[in-house]
Amino acid sequence: MRACGILLPISSIPSAYGIGTFSKEAYEFVDFLEEAGQSYWQILPLGPTGYGDSPYQSFSTFAGNPYYIDLEELVEAGLITRQTCEDCDWGGSEAYVDYEKIYLSRFKVLEEAFQNSRIEEDEDFNAFVAENDFWLPDYALYMAVKDSYEGKSWSEWEEDIRLRKPEALARYKEQFRDQIAFYEFQQYMFNIQWTKLKKYANDKEIKIIGDIPIYVAFDSADTWANPELFQLDEAGLPTGVAGCPPDSFSATGQLWGNPLYRWEYHKETGYEWWMKRISYCYKLYDVVRIDHFRGFDEYYNIPFGDETAEFGKWEKGPGYDLFKVMKQKIGNKPVIAEDLGFLTPSVGKLLKKTGYPGMKVLQFAFDSREKNDYLPHNYTANSVVYTGTHDNDTTLGWYQAISRKDRSFARQYLDIRSNKELVWNFIRAAVASVSDTAVIPMQDYLELGGEARINVPSTLGDNWKWRMVRGQLEEGLAQKICELCRTYGRVR
Repeated sequence: MRACGILLPISSIPSAYGIGTFSKEAYEFVDFLEEAGQSYWQILPLGPTGYGDSPYQSFSTFAGNPYYIDLEELVEAGLITRQTCEDCDWGGSEAYVDYEKIYLSRFKVLEEAFQNSRIEEDEDFNAFVAENDFWLPDYALYMAVKDSYEGKSWSEWEEDIRLRKPEALARYKEQFRDQIAFYEFQQYMFNIQWTKLKKYANDKEIKIIGDIPIYVAFDSADTWANPELFQLDEAGLPTGVAGCPPDSFSATGQLWGNPLYRWEYHKETGYEWWMKRISYCYKLYDVVRIDHFRGFDEYYNIPFGDETAEFGKWEKGPGYDLFKVMKQKIGNKPVIAEDLGFLTPSVGKLLKKTGYPGMKVLQFAFDSREKNDYLPHNYTANSVVYTGTHDNDTTLGWYQAISRKDRSFARQYLDIRSNKELVWNFIRAAVASVSDTAVIPMQDYLELGGEARINVPSTLGDNWKWRMVRGQLEEGLAQKICELCRTYGRVR
């Protein structure tokens, strides 16, 4: 069935107090999606952000980001006052997240709510903790210990707790009992609020597309609590790390730094950890986009300590075996495979065998350095088309930055006769394509430039910050989107 959706991270919703949350504005955005005839809302990973504020470098693959907890709901529940929220410094811009200010203010407010909650007497809370015992105790203890080490990575902790010696675990659990309960409280509130928002969307026949990063962060509860899953040495340090080799976009490649999996061990366990991880994703989302799909076929192993990705080597991943087990144990769930970048014939075979739709990014179609597999006349129906993703510039920003040759081809192919129609001609080409699903970033519907870009891969400092500002969703926009999508058979 042909369908359409909009990509907008939770952090980009124009909620109060410095960052997007599960607030009334999030519910209003769901109403906007319904009016615009959309079937999908695509978001980024929901985990707590770590290094560089990236949702792809999270302290846990299971935990939710406490920044997304709606403080207004805690005010209504009597756990904090509105004055407490207003007394904090959330940063000076409505259009960009100030993560340092959010970090310094958010936990202070949440801690006050926790202290006023008497949460440990709540039966539903205790049931939530028990139900999530396969990850929550490790995460809560990890964060409590991390706080005591002033945020240092677990590789810099004292040896007894770094190596999880039983007596050290028992001692720290007792010492940080209150702090552990505080982190459990955060996850409970996150879960309640997200579950409610997701149900609101689902009741309007809007499905959530979520994102599962292939790798977890080294500085995470996952790596600390499960070192046997990863390629680590006796000291607990990675022997190699993840990334991408040099290409036409990056002369030294991309060095992500995540630990790599011991795939033989995962196979021996029937991919038990992966099945738990993927099953949990389907509680949070309706459709899962698997990030860096090619890494399951072959993964790039960069020697630990290298400063660039130039000297890595390709090694075999689990291939179809993991997805076969997934289909047996979890069922044939909806997946989008992020199959971008240089793809070998074996990745193509793996994608075909799984039956999952791959991704088509329209901006890539006009890059003369790349093969033009991304031109709409080359698409197949079993695909998801985007004008751009969270890793691309906005369409307007991209168009302003490309070469004259590429711009000329784009104008000719898309019949762009004036700059005024540029972005909507782009959107029209994606929506009109044969791809079963079309997902458009919200910034493109708003016709925003490079100032609204979400992420520039392999850079630090200015990513994941853009926010929609109140009033940017002009009256009539939802109807305009709906009419375009209906024209090309994408409105149910």
